[in-house]
Amino acid sequence: TFDLTGLPPTPGEVDAFLKDGSPGAFAKVVDRLLASPAYGERWGRHWLDVARYADSNGLDENTAYGNAWRYRDYVIKSFNGDKPYDRFLTEQIAGDLLPASSPAARNEQLIATGFLALGPKVLAEPDERKMEFDIVDEQIDTLGRAVMGLTLGCARCHDHKFDPITAADYYA
Repeated sequence: TFDLTGLPPTPGEVDAFLKDGSPGAFAKVVDRLLASPAYGERWGRHWLDVARYADSNGLDENTAYGNAWRYRDYVIKSFNGDKPYDRFLTEQIAGDLLPASSPAARNEQLIATGFLALGPKVLAEPDERKMEFDIVDEQIDTLGRAVMGLTLGCARCHDHKFDPITAADYYA
């Protein structure tokens, strides 16, 4: 229960498991835990950390993101719904460009793009063009870290001897 939900078993759950002598007793517990909303809350938290989830931009003026909770709930719902990982990533990277089967699916895909919108942003930057480039750079770097395990932010300015992404690749 700690691994799947982050919570200890209740005394009643322990007693029920110990009294269940069937060969499938352990599988029943695992299925129950995977069906628990706490499963998505626990494991979604790991992705939210990778996605740099916060309720504000965390920099300069520390502006609150009033709808950030929608992205958090999308992640939890995706984990609890066993959404395929490729679909989970695609919705977060390009959910606004995907066809939708219904208005509700369209809203979910738009909320998924919160992955790109959240995170630290210097919103008080007086140079609007620089602010735009800084936001795009932060999105590229986050995508590289979250999905490819690479830091891509350095390539904005220079090449590194052993990094696979050059500045030319970055701007391509």
